[in-house]
Amino acid sequence: MGVGMNVREKMARRAALEIQDGMIVNLGIGIPSLVANYIQDDCRVMFHAENGILGIGKAPEDGTEDPSLCNAAGFPVTTVLGASYFDSATAFGMIRSGSIDVTILGGLEVSEQGDLANWIVPKKRVPGIGGAMELAKKAKKVIVVMNHTNKNGDPKIVKKCSLPLTAKKCVDLIITDLAVIEVTQQGLMLKEVMQPYNTVDVIKATGAPLFMSDEVKRFL
Repeated sequence: MGVGMNVREKMARRAALEIQDGMIVNLGIGIPSLVANYIQDDCRVMFHAENGILGIGKAPEDGTEDPSLCNAAGFPVTTVLGASYFDSATAFGMIRSGSIDVTILGGLEVSEQGDLANWIVPKKRVPGIGGAMELAKKAKKVIVVMNHTNKNGDPKIVKKCSLPLTAKKCVDLIITDLAVIEVTQQGLMLKEVMQPYNTVDVIKATGAPLFMSDEVKRFL
């Protein structure tokens, strides 16, 4: 584990393990945007952004940022060999055509059926849904990275979402500050628990039933 690595970075590093060589991957804003920093050097990945980049690299060193080069959230990025640039229409065309292997998104709520709510809290201003709706339905695999509970301590993994949905039955895997949970036809399967927590901690913090995988692993 990296020196001084915080919880957000641990979650991003765990999400990076789901990415395989040769994939095209879209990263959402927030914690997902950190995932590019934890890809192994021998893993050739092309990160995609809705604002028109294919081939995003790791975050630039302080002082080396290019003001004309940013991700969909407006944060500075680098590019890798073979990167390309295009307009947003082309970027969304890639999403809608099913060309994205994995999307890693943030979340406000995920239901036991894999429904995702991640774009608005009623009565709060937001810039818009962005590409979340298309990504949630068209990416070949949808991973949600989020805190297990909200600021009030209420579960964000629930039986039924109470917030406006982004898409129904779209989430494949949930990675939180407590656990890794897979959405299956049988329900939510607990696969891994982040240290120093245990399965009891995860069950108490989850608002939907969980069943255990054959071997619940631990991750740092």
